Amino acid sequence: MAELTATGPGTRVPGARVPGRRRRLRLLTRTDRVVLGLMVAVPTAIELVLIWLPSVASVGLSFTRWDGISLDDIRAAGLRNYRYTVQDYAPFWPAVQHNLFWLAALSVIATPLGLLFAVLLDQRIRGSRLYQSVFFLPVMLSLALIGIIWRLIYNQNTGLLNSVLGTASRPNAVDWLGDSGINLWAAIVAASWKHCGYIMILYLAGLKGIDPELKEAAHLDGASGWQAFWRVVFPTMRPINIVVVVITVIEALRAFDIVWVLNKGTNGLELLSALVIRNLIGEGQDIGVGSAIAVALMAVSLVPIVIYLTRVFRRSDQ
Repeated sequence: MAELTATGPGTRVPGARVPGRRRRLRLLTRTDRVVLGLMVAVPTAIELVLIWLPSVASVGLSFTRWDGISLDDIRAAGLRNYRYTVQDYAPFWPAVQHNLFWLAALSVIATPLGLLFAVLLDQRIRGSRLYQSVFFLPVMLSLALIGIIWRLIYNQNTGLLNSVLGTASRPNAVDWLGDSGINLWAAIVAASWKHCGYIMILYLAGLKGIDPELKEAAHLDGASGWQAFWRVVFPTMRPINIVVVVITVIEALRAFDIVWVLNKGTNGLELLSALVIRNLIGEGQDIGVGSAIAVALMAVSLVPIVIYLTRVFRRSDQ
């Protein structure tokens, strides 16, 4: 006969479930927690070091006088840098005008062209994939590289544009970058080459996400293709429109690479971003004035971003 083992209240039978005691499950191992911590900490540290600390330092330096050499030479200046920038710094207001003109050109010319390209390529025309690749190619290039390409195109003696016009290496050759009356337009054309492709991709993605039944319903109601687009399709892409507006404003305000590569942001190409670099480095180095211009540029750039985020969070709360 098998031996019976008595079990009392305090005896635990192997494999038996203890009442009132739940098994604690660990969804993440120690390795998982370390990896997740690094995935959060490393990008946060990079953004803190490369974005937030320089931004805070710029705000602080804008209230000082410093030659950028020795930390012992930093002196408090109050609002003198801002008053000098607005009242006595001659290139400041022309740079503001150029930035506004840049914004108007991108908004009125480059952005509508990007929308037009997106609408045309959405019609499934023959070779649309090839056209998309051609228009999107400049988007993958840096603005500095685009500036180098267009500097070769605009070269007065050997440039492609003057060669096509038949004036290369001649006295009547157009100085596209040296003439202050046309070099701003030349730089805007170079910037629009990239901006059009970027806007085209954004709108093309928005058009692909629209329900085809909306277009069919508009056509059944007797709307033409133009009316269906402006009264049905375009309002449906409202989130894309907000992103495009924000991107256009930011691109116009922070434009620097192209003008600096073309002619160092001088002789009609003065922009606020170029003035910042000119005061932070070079012979006329004035860290306080450069920081004051940078703070003004940052404050203006934050306006469309704040408006966009306010709209997004307000819509998500509804």
